[in-house]
Amino acid sequence: MSASGGTRAIVAALAANLAIAASKFVAFAFSGSSSMLAEGVHSLADSGNQALLLVGGKKAQREATPQHPFGYGRERYIYAFLVSIILFSVGGMFALYEGYEKIKHPHEIEHWYWPVGVLVFAIIAEGFSFRTAIKESNDLRGKKSWKDFVRHAKAPELPVVLLEDFGALVGLVLALGGVGLALLTGDGVWDGIGTVCIGILLVLIAVVLAIETKSLLLGEAAGVEEVNKIEAAIVDGDTVTRIIHMRTLHLGPEELLIAAKIAVQHDDTAAEVASAIDAAEARIREAVPIARVIYLEPDIYSETEAAKGADREATPGGPAPSGAEH
Repeated sequence: MSASGGTRAIVAALAANLAIAASKFVAFAFSGSSSMLAEGVHSLADSGNQALLLVGGKKAQREATPQHPFGYGRERYIYAFLVSIILFSVGGMFALYEGYEKIKHPHEIEHWYWPVGVLVFAIIAEGFSFRTAIKESNDLRGKKSWKDFVRHAKAPELPVVLLEDFGALVGLVLALGGVGLALLTGDGVWDGIGTVCIGILLVLIAVVLAIETKSLLLGEAAGVEEVNKIEAAIVDGDTVTRIIHMRTLHLGPEELLIAAKIAVQHDDTAAEVASAIDAAEARIREAVPIARVIYLEPDIYSETEAAKGADREATPGGPAPSGAEH
């Protein structure tokens, strides 16, 4: 679902960026505009980023092995993190350097119609790519705001493409503004200022992507909606009476690990407990299809033990003790 939508958005962005990068380099060759050179490198970096996302998606589909028993789903997070690094280093830092050089050594833009024409073409092409990413994202976003979607999406491809396309569109407007002011005033410094603004924008977007993908790499739990579905599916009120504690972890965008200690009746036989666990696993998978790995441990619930709070040594990642700093 999200993978196919993400792939369509990535391919659309890749096609647009390759065409735009070629046109920007041609415009730079004829006009000498530093904004065009920075934007050309930006589009080339974006093309490489989209290629990385496609490679990550392909590698993530590999079957689990004895060395990697939970599969390779997190490959998608690793490649998304690489995208943020490339965007920061190749796109943002290069644009800042090029803008500084142009401000320090300004020169008049030649053949103005080249950069202006290319920027208009690029805005149209990037608009098409951005529209595709928005359309594919809306199928997954639901009622979430765009900010929440980018922050909490478990599949990294669509947020990455959305932020890249948004940054590209804003960067193109900045480049057009820099070139336009340079032409109106005859002062090439404005072209350099526009380039510096592009660099700052790319660095900020790269930082946001790095923060979000780092969180995914560290391992994120299931969303609130999924957790509620899982809890409702586990307890049947008969053999499984409650959840003593539970942990969830995304092994990949569409792979969820669930580990829970469940309370069963003290007089149930081993066969009855085993049957109840099998039934609970079936209910979980029906409620949350991405639940691929499920471990349920039966236990007898004790109000006395529960009142002591979670044993963090026995259950790593459990709630912090009352009054402790988070």
